Amino acid sequence: MTADAPTGAGQRATTPDIATASFDDFYDATAMRVVRYTYALTGNVPDAQDIAQEAFARAWQRWDSIRGYDSPEAWVRRVATNLATSRFRRDRRARAAAHKLLASDVPEISPDAVALIAALRTLPERQRVVLVLHYVADLPVSQIAAELRCPVGSVKAWLSRGRDALAVALGESGGNRGRGPARRPSSEVTDG
Repeated sequence: MTADAPTGAGQRATTPDIATASFDDFYDATAMRVVRYTYALTGNVPDAQDIAQEAFARAWQRWDSIRGYDSPEAWVRRVATNLATSRFRRDRRARAAAHKLLASDVPEISPDAVALIAALRTLPERQRVVLVLHYVADLPVSQIAAELRCPVGSVKAWLSRGRDALAVALGESGGNRGRGPARRPSSEVTDG
């Protein structure tokens, strides 16, 4: 039976003469075998299909030279093997990196820290910013004023009001820590 002979019931189509075949004919004759091959390599149907398609895409780009090879299908299988190996290595590195991240010592966040952050979120922006800059970033008042481009007195006021508001938000008594009666923020003064 020749390559262009019609196939009857029970007959298998033969592989076309590759040297004269179009890429489409080559693909039709070999695609399922290459997908089965890559599935055996990967154990995953979507990966096998992706790898086979990429290997055939590369063959299509070079078809004029590949069609002259003794076995263009062997070339496609070799490319598929290399792609599968690369994917396996990339996935293995990703899994190792993920495992390493999970295994690293990540300090637990205490309930007090969660409560503090939630309370900070309730404060006006300027109060929150100066409190974090002063107590977390450990910056002096003068440096905070320089960063925010505002007077030192404003930073001190925001710190004072922020500490008082934070104490209230955290439910602590004595929000002003013994400096006299608690002051309510004046409606005339803004924190922005």
